[in-house]
Amino acid sequence: MAGNKRHINQLVEFERPLTTVDIAIFTVRDQALKVLLVQRPAGAEDPFPAQWALPGGFIDTAKDEDLEGCARRKLKEKTGVETPYLEQLGSWGNAQRDPRGWSATHVYFALIPSEAIVLKAGANSADSRWFPVMEERNGEKLAFDHAELLRAAVSRLRSKVEYTSLPVFLMPAEFTLAELQQTYEIILGRRLEKKSFRTRMASADLFDAVPRMKSGPNRPAQLYRLKRRRPLHIFPRPFGSAES
Repeated sequence: MAGNKRHINQLVEFERPLTTVDIAIFTVRDQALKVLLVQRPAGAEDPFPAQWALPGGFIDTAKDEDLEGCARRKLKEKTGVETPYLEQLGSWGNAQRDPRGWSATHVYFALIPSEAIVLKAGANSADSRWFPVMEERNGEKLAFDHAELLRAAVSRLRSKVEYTSLPVFLMPAEFTLAELQQTYEIILGRRLEKKSFRTRMASADLFDAVPRMKSGPNRPAQLYRLKRRRPLHIFPRPFGSAES
């Protein structure tokens, strides 16, 4: 018993790193892939005052059972909704990323439909907005190492969209196949071959037709709804591009 106590006391002597969870939250709005950024407080006592950053924060050991629980709590605080898709991206840590001391962050990315989202400023953020993902390629200056984290999240997202059903988690409750294909094309930045796309979606058995059509400038289109608790579908090969 005495040996265990000495061992615990020795562990306590080590300086503990700052530990956070950060989230890259993506949606599709106004025909563009967008990421949620929050503006840090302007006070001089806070690092990177007034700069934009990914939402996140310190782990609350009283509220968070695990890392994913912390990520889900932070996402709900910022958007007011639950995410249909959350994935751990990786961990980053060193003595340079935070001027307050040695810091480690566990990074997630989330997808949420843009409908019915009401953004919220929190105690540790002055403002929150959706930014087009293209801005991270144009040198948008973010706090800490969040530009690097965002690049990694965008790369993971686009890579997985090439061969999975991931974009279905960005869709509203009811959607057409044309709208789903357009969401794929917005994320990938290229047009897809229509017939092949529809054949794949039909074979994946991801959604059900609903008993109504969507009217528009062209002929009415069938509406679909994602099947309940349908897991991510992996296709055998990447999507083909439309011929120019």
